[in-house]
Amino acid sequence: MPRARRHFIPGHIWHITHRCHKKEFLLKFAKDRQRWMHWLFEAKKRYGLVVLNFMITSNHIHLLVTDDDSKDVISRSMQSVASRTAQEYNWRKKRKGAYWEDRYHATAIERDDHLFRCIVYLDLNMVRAGVVTHPSDWGFSGYNEIQNPCKRYALINYQRLMQLLNIQTVEELKKSHSGWIEEALRNNSSIRASKWVKSVAVGSKEFVEMTKENLGFQVKGRRVSRSGDNYQLREQQTAYRPLFAPENSSLSDDNTYFWDESDVI
Repeated sequence: MPRARRHFIPGHIWHITHRCHKKEFLLKFAKDRQRWMHWLFEAKKRYGLVVLNFMITSNHIHLLVTDDDSKDVISRSMQSVASRTAQEYNWRKKRKGAYWEDRYHATAIERDDHLFRCIVYLDLNMVRAGVVTHPSDWGFSGYNEIQNPCKRYALINYQRLMQLLNIQTVEELKKSHSGWIEEALRNNSSIRASKWVKSVAVGSKEFVEMTKENLGFQVKGRRVSRSGDNYQLREQQTAYRPLFAPENSSLSDDNTYFWDESDVI
């Protein structure tokens, strides 16, 4: 069965979203979310994935990553995390069938101002959902890790994040990050913005046009459009169709992770 085309440019920042099969709440319990974090940490160690932020909800994940110009780091990491999470969950629950939706979606994000806005968007996910009133109350995201940096088992690469945001110290990162969140909460800026999850690229006009040129035929027919003070390269909308019937959906490395367009949350 052929895979969907992958949008990939080494060295870019990517906002990845991946939803559980048929929007099932397969990440409902803390243990399941912790296991996803465990496998993300293992992928970080094994492949050198650079994690900038993350968010785990009950039925989907958000991941903000870069690869520092290393080929296949992101695709191999996503393949590993998705397959390990699915296989372990199905074994533990004595369950059969697909765990993830048939594809994951990736949006290229420009650094600096656009990057911090995307970070805030991830951190406020569960506030938007009405589950918590402040991101500090949700333990399965990068917010608390940025505010309380880990010395061991950290998922987020603080040094790379600071470099991309042009911030010099961890204390400055914590202060700036907290300020962005509080400002967004005061201004009721936690509303859903589809550009972060349904675009091929978000940033300045120059960045988006450069991304479109670099992707070439993979984004043929897409148009660059303006959204407020951002530009975006929009995806063509496609209907979701499960690829695997429950009776034959063994969770191999080939059955659940795709990089092309998707109508994700």
